[in-house]
Amino acid sequence: MFSRIVFRLLILTVAVITNELFATHLTAADKPNFIVINVDDLGYADIGPFGSKTNATPNLDRMAQEGRRLTSYYAAPVCSPSRASLMTGCYPKRTLPIPHVLFPASAVGLHPDEVT
Repeated sequence: MFSRIVFRLLILTVAVITNELFATHLTAADKPNFIVINVDDLGYADIGPFGSKTNATPNLDRMAQEGRRLTSYYAAPVCSPSRASLMTGCYPKRTLPIPHVLFPASAVGLHPDEVT
């Protein structure tokens, strides 16, 4: 009984010391900035980083060159399911299975149990 308690305390002590020794303490300047731009009615190649020669988007071009472009996102034909998908991390059809835009006075929306 005594050796079991001592063993558990020893493991806990080693875990705490190891965590303190090897944990990286990030300052606010070390943390990455993460910007999500969700635009309605925009085609894939309508901005400079994706090949548009028509629309000048110098700030988006610079952000894309200096950062990372994530291109795997499932969009729905209307904005509400796409936005619900972005908030929940689930497919648009699963989060908001309605084919139209939701307005503030809409009677439907995300299920209350949905994790955002």
